[in-house]
Amino acid sequence: MELSLLIVFWYGILHAFGPDHLTVIADFSIGKNRRKTMLITALFAIGHGLSLFVFAKILESTIISEDILASGDLISATVIIGMGLYLLYMVFSNKVQLRKHMHDGKEHTHIWFGKAHEHTADLGKSSSFTLGLLMGAGGVRGMLITLGVVQGGNVDFTMVAAFTLGVMLIFVAFGMLILYINQNLLGNLTNVRRAFSIAGVISLVVGTNILFA
Repeated sequence: MELSLLIVFWYGILHAFGPDHLTVIADFSIGKNRRKTMLITALFAIGHGLSLFVFAKILESTIISEDILASGDLISATVIIGMGLYLLYMVFSNKVQLRKHMHDGKEHTHIWFGKAHEHTADLGKSSSFTLGLLMGAGGVRGMLITLGVVQGGNVDFTMVAAFTLGVMLIFVAFGMLILYINQNLLGNLTNVRRAFSIAGVISLVVGTNILFA
C-alpha cells in the first residue's frame, strides 16, 4: 500500500507540471500577497484532487467512450483560453488598477480589476478552487491509468489525497516563484499590466495547443 501511495504521489508531482495548471496558477496569483498566493495554490490543488476523485469513482463502474473522456481536455482548454481573453481584455480596456498605501509602517500594494476609484472584492480564492474542480476532468484519464497499474483501478480517498499532496507541492513551489515576481517586479502599474498581458498571451497559446495537440 505504501508503494502505491508513493507512486500516486509521484504521479501528482508529474501531473502538476502541466503547462495548463501552471498557467492557471500564474493567472490567479499575479499581484497577490503571500497569504493569498499560497491559499490560491492550495485551493486549486484541493479542487483538482477532489474533482479527479469524483470523476475516477464514476468511471470505475461506467464504460465511457474515449471521445467523452477527451472532452475533459476541451474543458481545460476552454477555461484557459477564456482566462487569457479575460486578462487581455482587462489590460487593453485599462481596467487593471494598482494602489499603494501605508499600514502599520509598511507599504501595501493592492491590484484589482475595474475602475480606478473602485476596489472590487477579490474573487481569486473561490475562483481558483472552482477552476481546480473544472480542470480535474482533463486529468482523469492519466490518473485512472496510474491507479490501474498500482491497485487494479480501485480508487480510494487515501490515494487521491496522496495525489493531491504531490500536486500541491509543485503548485505551492510555483506560487512562491510568482510571489517573488509580485514582490520584486510588480511595483508599478506598467509592470503589472505587462505581467497580465504576458499571462494572457501564454494562456491563449497553452489553451490552443491543448485543443489542437
